Amino acid sequence: MKPPPRAPDLARKLLAQPLTECVACVREGGALPSDLVSAAFDRADDVGAGRESLNIFLATDRVRATESAKELTALIGRAEAPGNLAGAPVAVKDNIATLHMPTTCGSKVLEGYVSPYEATVVRRLRANGAVIIGKTNMDEFAMGSSTENSAYGPTRNPVDIRRVPGGSSGGSAAAVAAGIVRLALGSETGGSVRQPASFCGIVGVKPTYGRVSRYGLVAFGSSLDQVGVLGRSVEDTAIGLEVIAGCDQLDSTSADVPVPRYELEKNARLDGLVIGKPKEYYPEGLDPRVAERCERALDAFRELGAEVRDVSLPHTSYSIPVYYVVAPAEASSNLARFDGVRYGLRVASESGLTGMYEATRARGFGPEVTRRVMLGTYVLSAGYYDAYYKKAQSVRTLIAQDFRDVFLSGVDVLFTPTTPTPAFELGAVKDPYEMYLSDIFTASANLAGVPAISVPIGTASGLPIGGQIIAGHFEESAMFRAAFGLERALAGKALPGEGSA
Repeated sequence: MKPPPRAPDLARKLLAQPLTECVACVREGGALPSDLVSAAFDRADDVGAGRESLNIFLATDRVRATESAKELTALIGRAEAPGNLAGAPVAVKDNIATLHMPTTCGSKVLEGYVSPYEATVVRRLRANGAVIIGKTNMDEFAMGSSTENSAYGPTRNPVDIRRVPGGSSGGSAAAVAAGIVRLALGSETGGSVRQPASFCGIVGVKPTYGRVSRYGLVAFGSSLDQVGVLGRSVEDTAIGLEVIAGCDQLDSTSADVPVPRYELEKNARLDGLVIGKPKEYYPEGLDPRVAERCERALDAFRELGAEVRDVSLPHTSYSIPVYYVVAPAEASSNLARFDGVRYGLRVASESGLTGMYEATRARGFGPEVTRRVMLGTYVLSAGYYDAYYKKAQSVRTLIAQDFRDVFLSGVDVLFTPTTPTPAFELGAVKDPYEMYLSDIFTASANLAGVPAISVPIGTASGLPIGGQIIAGHFEESAMFRAAFGLERALAGKALPGEGSA
C-alpha cells in the first residue's frame, strides 16, 4: 500500500490547488499552515524570486510568517474559526502598509521605511487566516506599466524572463504566476492589476471605487486608486475580494454597500446575460492575435446562452489624455509629503530648507516619478488649470456617462481586450507615451470608477492574452458571473499555435 504523502509534499501540491481546497485541508488538519508557508518560500527559492533573478519580492519575513502560521494552528486546535483564507500564503504590493516589513513603494525616497500601522486590507486578510509572506516589487509609487521603474530593479515575467510582467503590480502578478502564492494584493490607478494579470496569464480584479478601503494604501491618484486582487483563478479572486471588501470608517471614500458572496456565482448560468462589445476597444490596429482570442471568447459567451450586442463608448479615445492629466495632477499633490522632513530619505544641503527639499527629492525620486510630478504641477499651475485639469475633469464626466448610458440600455457587462498586445520585452519600450498606451483599454474603468476583471483567454507564441469584463458600479456579482462562465468555457480549449514557444 502506498504511504500517505508527507505534509511538506502535500503542502507543495496544495499551493497548486484552488484556495478552497487549500483552506479546507488546513481546517481539517490535513496540512499545517506552517507547511504551506514553508512550501511558499521553497517555491520562491525554486523559481528564483530573489533580486538576482525574477526580482519578485522587495521584502520577506519567514520568521514572522512562521509564527503567524503557528498561531493559526493553535486557533484551529481550539476549534476557533480560522477564516476563509486559513493558512493561505499571500503576497502584498509594497505600497500597502504593513507592520514589521518595509513599505517603500519601490522608491529610494522610502528605502527602509516601516509603517507604524497596517492597511485595512492587510488586517482583513490576517483576520481571515491569511499569512503575509512578503512585499512585492512595483513601479515606483505605482507609476508605470512594466515594473521597470522600480528603484530596486525590474521584475521579470515568470512565463518568459525576457519579458516584463506588466505594472505597476508586476511583482504581485509574478508571485501568483510563478506559483509562490495563490493570491496577492495589488493596486490600481489606471490598470495596474488587470494589465499585469493579462501579461502573466492570471486573473486580476479592480473593484468599484469605494468597494475596498484605501486606508494604508500610499496615495498616487486619490480619485482613481483602488486596492485590487490577483489570483490563479476567478474563484480565488472572488474569495479574496470578498475578504477585503466592505465599508471602513477609516476611509471617507469607502462605500457602505453590502458585499455579496461572489464565489456563489461560480455555477450561475449565463442565459439572458447581455454582453456589450464596445467598438472603440476593437480598433483596426489591434494585434490580430489579441483580436482572434477575443472573438473566440465572445463565441464562448454566445454558446453559453448570453447575448452579445455591439455598443459604443464614444469618449473612449480621450481616456489616456484625460488620465495623464488627472493622475499626475493628483500625484503632484500627494507626493509633496515626501520632503525629507517627516520620514524616509533626507539629503542634507548647505542651501537651507529649500535646498534640502530639492536634494532629497532629486535623489529619492526616479525619472518617471519626476516626469509625472512635473506634469501634474504644470497642469495645476495658474494659467493652465482651466485649460488642462478642469477640461480633463469635464471629459472624465463624459467618459463615466458613456458607461452609465450603456448599462442603462440593458447591457449587463462589457467584454474587451485587456491589453493591445501580449507582454513586451524588457527595455523594448523606451518612449513614455508608447508605454502609456499599454493601458489604453484599462484606464477608462478607473476614470469611471467601475469594476473590471482580466481573465486569461489564450496564448500567442506562448505568451498569455487576457480578456476584460467590465460591469456597472457595485455590480461585481455580474462581472464574476460572466468571468466564471468564460473560464469554464475556455478550459482545455486551444487555438492552433497556442502554447508554442
